[in-house]
Amino acid sequence: MSDFTGDLALLRSKLDEARRYLRIDDLIARRPELENAAAAPGLWDDPDRARKVTRELSELVEDVDMFAGLVSALEDADTLQQLAAEENDESLAPEIAHMLESLAAEVDALELRSLLGGEHDGSDAVCEIHSGAGGTDAQDWAEMLLAMYRGWAERRGFDFKVDSVSEGQGAGISSADFTISGRNAYGLLQSERGVHRLVRISPFDSDSRRHTAFAQFKLVPFFDAVSDEVDIEDKDLRIDTFRSSGAGGQHVNVTDSAVRITHLPTGVVVSCQNERSQHQNKDRAMQILAARLADLKRAEREAEIAGLSGDYQKAEWGSQIRSYVLHPYQQVKDDRTAVTIGNVEAVLAGDIDELIEAYLRWRRMA
Repeated sequence: MSDFTGDLALLRSKLDEARRYLRIDDLIARRPELENAAAAPGLWDDPDRARKVTRELSELVEDVDMFAGLVSALEDADTLQQLAAEENDESLAPEIAHMLESLAAEVDALELRSLLGGEHDGSDAVCEIHSGAGGTDAQDWAEMLLAMYRGWAERRGFDFKVDSVSEGQGAGISSADFTISGRNAYGLLQSERGVHRLVRISPFDSDSRRHTAFAQFKLVPFFDAVSDEVDIEDKDLRIDTFRSSGAGGQHVNVTDSAVRITHLPTGVVVSCQNERSQHQNKDRAMQILAARLADLKRAEREAEIAGLSGDYQKAEWGSQIRSYVLHPYQQVKDDRTAVTIGNVEAVLAGDIDELIEAYLRWRRMA
């Protein structure tokens, strides 16, 4: 008779660890308080607080219910194992093995939560893509990356919102600002920060030669309220309005009320062009500006303490974090983790979770 005792014990140990790093007991104790707050009649009199309460409650329920489901599944597998042993029924072995294999995969996915304990890892992500060296190919590559992150967000059920796009000369885009909203979006996407390299036969080369192009991905955590971290004075702002000049399509909705805000002391520039009104575009741009200024202040503090001021890299040769090769072979390789994937098409469609997970594990060991 097959013996699954060791597998069951290992999974039980991993779930005990998960109970600790997910703080399940604390969450169970806090749940009634949040449920009462969410049911309070005047909750939405303060929209910011209402969003915070409902989001925290939703994430709490997700964690508690998911953990309870895993515990229940483990108990079912254990009961079936005991029954098979008592009756010496080997025919149950394939079913038990399948249950444990499925449960192990879910527990491994759960362990990713332990890698996302940073201060802002749970936040939404304010992202930028900029084309680098490579001319028209780089602009096309920047647009491909934008589509890749859109695909990733959709696969996860996250909200993807383009705030502004600068069209390229002839093809693609020179830059894009967008926000991905969902649990741990910022923590997960830290794996993507840096320069991405594309190698392929250029569709823009009449001689069909191989070209290399670069684009850079940046991000900061998004905050509904950042007044505690940054103080933005009106006198430090230059606000310009303009008509969006995008070519349309899925990645941009042209409006007549785009807003560009320049923070004069730092030179940080943000823009928003996809809201319904100039007022909404300005409010959105101010939120993005505040997030970037908060991140800039944190970076300056870290640089003073740890000497990290040399992190910036140009989007060109030798600076990439990852290479996407379409010719002469098909491969995506992350230069930090050495993870390689042969299905480049799937990666470019947004299937990047393997790369993200490998980075998070590599970062913890680094």
